[in-house]
Amino acid sequence: MSLLIDNIGLLYTGDPEREELTGAAVVIQDERIAWVGEPGKAPETDERHDAEGRAVIPGFVDSHAHLVFAGDRTAEFNARMSGQSYTAGGIRTTVAATRAASEEALGTRMRALVEEMRAQGTTTVEIKSGYGLTVDDEARALRLARQVTEETTYLGAHVVPQGIEADDYVRLVTGDMLAACAPYAKWVDVFCERGAFDGDQTREILTAGTKAGLLPRVHANQLTQGPGVRIAVELGAASADHCTHLSDADVEALASSNTVATLLPGAEFSTRSPYPDARRLIDAGATVAIATDCNPGSSFTSSMAFCIALAVREMRMTPLEAIRAATYGGARALRRDDIGMIRAGNRADLVVLDAPSYVHLAYRPGVPMIRRVFSS
Repeated sequence: MSLLIDNIGLLYTGDPEREELTGAAVVIQDERIAWVGEPGKAPETDERHDAEGRAVIPGFVDSHAHLVFAGDRTAEFNARMSGQSYTAGGIRTTVAATRAASEEALGTRMRALVEEMRAQGTTTVEIKSGYGLTVDDEARALRLARQVTEETTYLGAHVVPQGIEADDYVRLVTGDMLAACAPYAKWVDVFCERGAFDGDQTREILTAGTKAGLLPRVHANQLTQGPGVRIAVELGAASADHCTHLSDADVEALASSNTVATLLPGAEFSTRSPYPDARRLIDAGATVAIATDCNPGSSFTSSMAFCIALAVREMRMTPLEAIRAATYGGARALRRDDIGMIRAGNRADLVVLDAPSYVHLAYRPGVPMIRRVFSS
């Protein structure tokens, strides 16, 4: 089956060689992009979709999300909005609810969130474990996540659960838990932060995960400056996520490496914390991604469009830089070259906006902008 999408107002391809095209068309063949160019030169297709002058962009790539959980943290959010500061301890509330939930309930909620994301233009999502913190519960979370995405992340090192010493828990995370989870995971992650795991523990866990065949990524420098970013770069992690509090050395390390700085403005919005300085990173030459950090405690949003608007308004990104970070940047954070761009050979993940330009995603925040999603 082949499909022609034409009468496109503005085509944002994400391809550096021709990033924006007007009056262009796209042909999809067998769930892949087969052709991009002038409408009059398009090959014949079985079907046609008239974009009616609307913009077309790659599907959003959400490279950081926590979707396997149960329970609700409305009370925590309400308290925080009333003046209390955020600490990592709130994660334990979700852990208790998640452990008590059935696999069916967890799967139903996870799928509902994935569908919610898809309706808002997200065609690729990474999903972490991290709300079980036992061997069985972490493995269960990853089994569920693997049902909806190949981008699954073992985050047994989210926080140290109650009732166990930190050193004992690190041994569990690098031992029996890792063995149980590795078959269902592509990535290994650690929350390197006060109240969670220090630099030495982070390095030990990531090294063990790498030896088990997983690829590293890091929750880094969210609440304070710390060693997370430099450990991510040192170990060749695909991404350092949050990057809210960076030293000059951190910025230089990211700019001189292949580690993507994944920024999560929904977390700052939901915690009234300082936003990352995307401008500083981009000007230094670092690759930047935007993701939702969708989770029940510190960023309960599934909307990449909302995060784009925040990035433009609060993180000093241009609309072009923000759309690039939400597509190409996310793909880079997942070490993928088959998504995040509209070019021949890539997966046919495209979004038709109900607007003439991607700029409207930031220009009209909170307004539904997704006309149609094509996803392979």
